[in-house]
Amino acid sequence: MFESACMTPTELAGVLNNVLQPERISDYCPNGLQVEGRRDIRRVITGVTASMAFLKAATEKGADAVLVHHGLFWKGDPPTLTGFRRQRLAHVLAHDLNVFAYHLPLDVHPVMGNNIQLGLQMGWELKATVGDKGLVCVGEAPQAMTVAQWCREIESKFGRHVECIGDANRSIKKFAWCTGGAASYVELASLQGVDAYLTGELSEPAVHVAMETNTVLLGAGHHATERGGVLAIGEFLKLNHGLDVEFVDFPVPV
Repeated sequence: MFESACMTPTELAGVLNNVLQPERISDYCPNGLQVEGRRDIRRVITGVTASMAFLKAATEKGADAVLVHHGLFWKGDPPTLTGFRRQRLAHVLAHDLNVFAYHLPLDVHPVMGNNIQLGLQMGWELKATVGDKGLVCVGEAPQAMTVAQWCREIESKFGRHVECIGDANRSIKKFAWCTGGAASYVELASLQGVDAYLTGELSEPAVHVAMETNTVLLGAGHHATERGGVLAIGEFLKLNHGLDVEFVDFPVPV
């Protein structure tokens, strides 16, 4: 029978920080070990967001630690613990869970990041990363296709509808992408001379910018586009450090 390895919270934080290097990018949340739990970590449950549903599923699956992209704490949160924030933290503390979260460091990682993993999943050739944090990827499709064809290909990979702002018959060759809630980067993408920009979640202001810069804007789902990073880092922990890792998914419609 397989015997998983064991790490302390400090040891696992050291491994993850060494790989993801959170100190290299400014962020809107604390990256790394957000809540310390039990000393021995053998089983890690990964997921996109530390929602109550996810946390309950993790404890039911015997997690010693959870590793997520969207953690428990964010800049701008109220300084008091009430409502759903209290309930989430109470569950974590009651079950002695370690909570690890990596936001932007898990978006931009050159191997296991959400952006790179999305490109690999779609078979896109990365040409450059742009922006002050390097969050926007610029690439090319293996061959030119219409917007409608591109949407169908993306939908087949992610199993969900792709929102499209622009001419469905337009030909696409050069494009840009950034996972999650990055619609505001459409202006930056347009300056790269792309035909289209794909992100996870669209916004009203970005729609106007897309139309006024003649850039096709696509939304493939905030959650759907940000599964790749935690899946990749989970596989890394399993293969390179012997931990028992399982991904638990809770899709949402945006």
